[in-house]
Amino acid sequence: MSSENGSKKDVLLEVKGLKMYFPITKGIIIQRKIADIKAVDGVSFSIKHGETLGLVGESGCGKSTTGRAILQLYRPTAGSVLFEGVELTEMKGETLRRQRREMQMIFQDPYASLNPRLTVGNIVGEPLEVHNLAKGKERQERVQELLKLVGLNPYFVNRYPHEFSGGQRQRIGIARSLAVNPKFIVADEPISALDVSIQAQIVNLLEDLQSSLGLTYLFIAHDLSMVRHISDRIAVMYLGKLVELTDHIALYEEPLHPYTQALLSAVPIPDPYIEEKRQRIVLEGDVPSPTNPPSGCNFRTRCPRAMDICAEKDPEWKNMGTPENEHWVACHLY
Repeated sequence: MSSENGSKKDVLLEVKGLKMYFPITKGIIIQRKIADIKAVDGVSFSIKHGETLGLVGESGCGKSTTGRAILQLYRPTAGSVLFEGVELTEMKGETLRRQRREMQMIFQDPYASLNPRLTVGNIVGEPLEVHNLAKGKERQERVQELLKLVGLNPYFVNRYPHEFSGGQRQRIGIARSLAVNPKFIVADEPISALDVSIQAQIVNLLEDLQSSLGLTYLFIAHDLSMVRHISDRIAVMYLGKLVELTDHIALYEEPLHPYTQALLSAVPIPDPYIEEKRQRIVLEGDVPSPTNPPSGCNFRTRCPRAMDICAEKDPEWKNMGTPENEHWVACHLY
């Protein structure tokens, strides 16, 4: 068997040319489409079994939309999403519902993602009923087991979400996502709404669950220091497109794309001597509208190293590393 076939076997999720456009319509009675919001515009990457891929970028760049389009919560405009070699974009109805057992999501806001009218036992136990996995006493025991797994008192089953803190609510959300024994979890900024003191606890919990249950994560965030801690590889996104993708060490030590360099220059360093000597890269201007992105490279309007070709041609997505240590970048500088 060739090494390429062997590595293909390790891949759990493969995304190719994923696009998610939201139409802008005009008119009250007769609505017609006048433009598209290009939230995700041709994203490609793969995630291996047991790996954590961090997806970073500033607010509004399309990170959360990418996660939802992968899970088919949004039906993609174009592209392919292969989960264990099965095409998800062509699935519908009962087939897709059954497939959802393998893929779950941890939502960003622990306050909005839990139904305030349901008890914790009903929230965590609902997936078990939907997929006919457990009923009655067996369901109750499984719910208590899940609460214990995420570090909550198993006797909290009859309490309501408003009786818990933000960190505890996020643990309930994690327990709900684990109820159906998924292989893949999209963690959509699971710590951004939490206090700094609680963030590390949730990240450590996710890492412990990954090692004990063999989970695979797509970890979406904008906190670069936290992403470095939890991720095996990191993808950087700007205005609906990936600009760089490599392992977490290479990204921090040798960032290639000017946008990645600017992002990393904004991360504070605890050593005051290094921090004082370090040069900050301040990007000028605002992020362009996803309705009308710039011609050529999306980043050229804010790039300190932009050239004439950047306005004419979209940069090619290419590997500047080796087949063993891939370092993908989309920039005309390379």
